Amino acid sequence: MEFRDLEIFQLVAEKGTITEAAKVLNYVQSNITSRIQKLEKEMNTPLFNRHRRGMTLTPEGKKFLTYSEKITLLASEMKKAIQSKDEPSGKLEIGTIETVFQLPNILASFDKKYKNVELSLYSGVTEELEGKVIDYQLDGAFVTDGNFSPEIIAEEVFEEELVLISGSHVNAFAAIEEEPVLCFSKGCGYRARLEKWYKDNRIHPNKIMEFGTLETILRSVVVGLGIAFVPKSSAEHLINSGLVSTYYLPEQYSRVKTMFIRRKDTYLTITLEKFMETIRANRNIEIHSLKY
Repeated sequence: MEFRDLEIFQLVAEKGTITEAAKVLNYVQSNITSRIQKLEKEMNTPLFNRHRRGMTLTPEGKKFLTYSEKITLLASEMKKAIQSKDEPSGKLEIGTIETVFQLPNILASFDKKYKNVELSLYSGVTEELEGKVIDYQLDGAFVTDGNFSPEIIAEEVFEEELVLISGSHVNAFAAIEEEPVLCFSKGCGYRARLEKWYKDNRIHPNKIMEFGTLETILRSVVVGLGIAFVPKSSAEHLINSGLVSTYYLPEQYSRVKTMFIRRKDTYLTITLEKFMETIRANRNIEIHSLKY
């Protein structure tokens, strides 16, 4: 039994057809078929039910999938554990909320120093990213501080101030109950804080409009579509140019920490360790610049 056969099996289980798996891997279909048949012969049982619409796992196949995922995950951990301590390499998959203002500096510093690392970045809201870290889909993630799972280790990266903004022709406070609230989807830490403020003050927003990117939210506020609760650093240029009006909420709602999270039980690879060192170095630079 080869690791590659297990990976192919998992992909067929995910896609549901030999054809789709072959497209992803750029293999001929007969190659995929023969590898699946080889596994079934070794296990002495059918792993898939074949039908016109594709393939579905048998009860034995479902059990096999659970074990095969554990095996391939362990193999991946093994490779990471024996990496060179001098030169990090391999893949590093990091998640981030949309509003980490300092992220470009962190990525640039890391990429320039560690050329052999293939860094992939995925964006989402805090709740979604935490779930992906727990499910081993991400090595780590930048998220808003919150009540994390016991499986998570969190380290503070930055602290920011959130501010309520509206179009320049609208008083931000007066617009609280009249204008639509422009925000990310449920699971966003900033949205949760604003909703708590609304609830604590018995205020009912007029309408909630969900967006996928911070840039779209900011542009929509400028043209008068609604109000938004965003990090002041990300809206500083709009505030300074007079394109938006601002309203400051009490500190318990407006002060927010950005955390870097990872799974507690996973091996801290040299690649992830160096990435975290880069985060700390950039955080120290930020703190130093604020002092002076």
